[in-house]
Amino acid sequence: MAIHDPALLEKRLSDFSPRVRRDSLEALDAAGAAPAVESGNVNLHCHSFFSYNAEGWSPSRIAWSCRQQGLYAAALCDFDVLDGLDEFLDAGLLLGLRTAVHLETRAFVQAQAQVEINSPGEPGVTYIMGSGFTAKPAADTPQGRQLAAFREAARVRNEALIARINASLPAIAIQYAHDVLPLTPLSVATERHIVRAYVARASGAFADAARRAAFWAPLLHRTPEACAALEANASKFEEAVRGALAKRGGIGYVQPDASTFPPVETFIAWVRSCDALPTITWLDGTSSGESDCRALLDLMVQQGCAALNIIPERNWNIAKPDERALKTAKLDEIVRAAAARHLPVNIGTEMNRQGLPPADDLNGPVLGQYRETFLLGAQVMIGHTVLARYAGAPYLGARALAEFPQLAARNRFYAAVGALPPLLREMADQLLDAGPTRAFAMLADAAKRHGA
Repeated sequence: MAIHDPALLEKRLSDFSPRVRRDSLEALDAAGAAPAVESGNVNLHCHSFFSYNAEGWSPSRIAWSCRQQGLYAAALCDFDVLDGLDEFLDAGLLLGLRTAVHLETRAFVQAQAQVEINSPGEPGVTYIMGSGFTAKPAADTPQGRQLAAFREAARVRNEALIARINASLPAIAIQYAHDVLPLTPLSVATERHIVRAYVARASGAFADAARRAAFWAPLLHRTPEACAALEANASKFEEAVRGALAKRGGIGYVQPDASTFPPVETFIAWVRSCDALPTITWLDGTSSGESDCRALLDLMVQQGCAALNIIPERNWNIAKPDERALKTAKLDEIVRAAAARHLPVNIGTEMNRQGLPPADDLNGPVLGQYRETFLLGAQVMIGHTVLARYAGAPYLGARALAEFPQLAARNRFYAAVGALPPLLREMADQLLDAGPTRAFAMLADAAKRHGA
């Protein structure tokens, strides 16, 4: 039986069945629900349920939401996996949404082994991204085996974390396969899934609310009454439990070192071998490793990075005036430093906590002054995705390096392609049929006409 209720179809967009998601998205698109007028805003850092999304949204649900909000461009950015790549890019072709796909992980920077970079309290550890993947590497290739290694390393870390927590809290002990993996569509779990499983187990072990609050009170360093009140807000409660169980100082936490995560050089080389852009990630500018943003950018560029990711909300959506003033100044520093080095800037909101905005407001008083820089970064990511996918010309590929050795010129060209109207399936098929050489010419000519 065909389903016509838009609310139910939207809910089905996050079903664990790929076919249900695809059919629901096609039904919504066919119904002709008009998207908002294009806002010029972007969200190029959206986690999906293939790693962790606070609302449990799939790549299809994210694409639908971004299109309905009138976003100029959107990018998926999951932890350690590219499981949503095809779904998200295909959704963009169906909906007429500019799309890209990134991957985020953690790595170890030996050159900063004693310095806190962007993972609080963890010297040498850096969050880092690859941006603009256009295909999942085949399993039997070096790139595919490295991608599988990221997934396996995450599993090992997760099971070790659970073993430590279970040893300390046997009353709510969980099993990874039984309690955690069913929360995920393709058996890739994060700390947040583990925390959710412990919260659910505690609800079963202590059905009486008063007993449950008494159990959590010493762990959360709150009174039982405060725990009971906090539990009414599931998102905030899970954040508090995560801090008590898994984060620094928590009962399951172990300080990472060089053996915990891959060397940053290994990750960067892998990203480049996949024809994507190794991307620096920046927290908020207040750590010792980020205090000199110019030195940080120079170090990471020397390592092979070619872009920068920022989550701007961390630096302006702050209640305390003094802290807000400091962090908006830090934001200004990093944006200017990136622009001076012609690094495309990728921005977004993560979508891994409830209550975050669906996209950054590039017309607002804080971010409006960087609108051109952020829009250029989005256009470069989209242009790279289109040129790599259909014309065999990734941003760091041989053709780009030969024809656009100067970064400023390369950015202008890739941004011009990214600024073209969003590809639909018919045009994408024409580009595929044309072959890489002719497709490159078609896109270059279109960009020239569009910019004229």
